[in-house]
Amino acid sequence: MSAENRHDDFPVDVLRAEPDFSTPWHPVPAMRWPRQPRSHAQLAVAIGLFGLTLLSTLAAGAQFAAAYAAGHAPVFDDFFSAYLRPFTHPRLFVPGIPFAAALLGILLVHELGHFFACRYYHIEASYPYFVPAPTLIGTLGAFIRIRSPIANRRALFDMALAGPLAGFLVATPILAIAISHSRVIAGGEAAPLIFGQPLIERLLEAWLQPGIPHVNLLLHPMGRAAWVGLFATALNLLPAGQLDGGHILYTLASGRHRLISLCVALALVPMSYLWMGWALWAVLLLAIGFRHPPLMDRWEPLDRRRRILAGVALAIFVLCFMPSPFVI
Repeated sequence: MSAENRHDDFPVDVLRAEPDFSTPWHPVPAMRWPRQPRSHAQLAVAIGLFGLTLLSTLAAGAQFAAAYAAGHAPVFDDFFSAYLRPFTHPRLFVPGIPFAAALLGILLVHELGHFFACRYYHIEASYPYFVPAPTLIGTLGAFIRIRSPIANRRALFDMALAGPLAGFLVATPILAIAISHSRVIAGGEAAPLIFGQPLIERLLEAWLQPGIPHVNLLLHPMGRAAWVGLFATALNLLPAGQLDGGHILYTLASGRHRLISLCVALALVPMSYLWMGWALWAVLLLAIGFRHPPLMDRWEPLDRRRRILAGVALAIFVLCFMPSPFVI
């Protein structure tokens, strides 16, 4: 769920140009790059992937719905059998609609945030591509690909922040609605897989379900979809590499981008004691590397308003981050 930058086809002299300090400095305005027409084939691929992801998330959502109706947390004892059952009995897709609609809505809004920010700054970007997968949530997320250089820090910052901010603003009210409609159960959450609690969920539970312990709340499937969206937001806002948080970091301190990215990757290694997935993320960040595509004008400083918004991005990260997302 991030914007991927590729600059393989752009003139090297444009990307490596050095400043001329013999003349007064003037900010470089956002530049219009020649648009590359999107083909019907690209649109067909995007629609096809979205359709497959819809089916996949409906199948995953059906399991959350069945557990919610039975009054207990999902157990995933026979995951693949239960996941494949709706494909042979299509009526079983119906209970998964709330989960799938909430999750795909959050992911789509996130990617459209990137997409329309790119359009505003005349940055060539692909359609949002969804990735269907037979996982607990039915997908591996979504992404867009950036196909032209980015003019300056202002454009990069707005493009990077637009996705997580839009996703957070949609996921939070969905989570609030789900918490207000959660079922109160007598026993604790006796499930082989227990989901962690981000700070925003704790705050909403204290407001909407005061006095009820978390273990006695059975979250509505729409709330679990919102949980996934918030978790994805936290992952994207990690200040490393070419994640959205890495882009924001680059606009604030491009000279320290590599060092901070490396420190973040190394910090994830001991955190794998809490969740093994952090080790995988550390390996991915180290394997991809920390080189950031250059801006056409990397000398223009970020304005005060966007520095304040960087603090908002940090607050969103704190509200969404979970040291231990899953407990087995």
